[in-house]
Amino acid sequence: MPSLKDLKNRIASVKATQKITKAMKMVAAAKLRRAQEAAEAARPYAERMNKVLANVSAASEGGAEAPLLLTGTGRDQVHLLVVATGERGLAGGFNSSIIRLARDHALKLLSQGKTVKILTVGRKGNDILRRTFKENIVDYITFREVKQLSFVNADEVAGKVLHLFNKGEFDVATIFYARFQSVISQVATAQQIIPATFEKTEAATGAAVLYEYEPSEEEILEDLLPRNVAVQIFRALLENNASFYGAQMSAMDSATRNAGDMINRLTLSYNRQRQAQITKELIEIISGAEAL
Repeated sequence: MPSLKDLKNRIASVKATQKITKAMKMVAAAKLRRAQEAAEAARPYAERMNKVLANVSAASEGGAEAPLLLTGTGRDQVHLLVVATGERGLAGGFNSSIIRLARDHALKLLSQGKTVKILTVGRKGNDILRRTFKENIVDYITFREVKQLSFVNADEVAGKVLHLFNKGEFDVATIFYARFQSVISQVATAQQIIPATFEKTEAATGAAVLYEYEPSEEEILEDLLPRNVAVQIFRALLENNASFYGAQMSAMDSATRNAGDMINRLTLSYNRQRQAQITKELIEIISGAEAL
């Protein structure tokens, strides 16, 4: 049984930890609001970009000069997985859910005889995936020193992806990230970015033939498709950022409450043991007095 001094030291230690987790929760809550606003503001732009490209690609469908970013290489052998995670931990299952989705996808491709290459964005993902897929990681990007994500950061990632594609290093690229839904809900998501995929809409299937494009559809796609890769990566990074702070806020709130419960249990144990010690001392004093 621990002594009173040990219990007192442990209570003090848990209280210090509780102060840290409470402070981290407040910081995450403050950063979450800005990150959530940025993620929600990026969604309409990315979705509109997809719709525009869907219309233009529908109009150019079947063209011999369609860009490879739209049509693909015609092969499905080499896959590039862009795994975007956080730079730090203490965020519950945020990082692990993304990594688990990417790992399962990679193992599935490898079991089918495909070649898998991995580009990690974020320190935590790189550290964990390196244990299993060290030979598959082709590059690593970190934004640990970046205070606020901007399009420049996404453009850096897109530049590396497009450089590898233009060199013929892969056939299909998929980005893995966490889509923000709420403070307690972040959904691990896989989105193919090369070749570009668009949802079939009424505009893409019917109304697109009513438009005439100048310059040609192929020239427009040559300019917009690389930009779309950067836009979709930017959206994923913003969603990830909001998801990280939401997960961290939730995790630190749980840790703070758990620390409070532990303090209560330790305090109760301390008081019981102290009371037992006082009672023992009183019995010894009374017994000694009676003996005299």
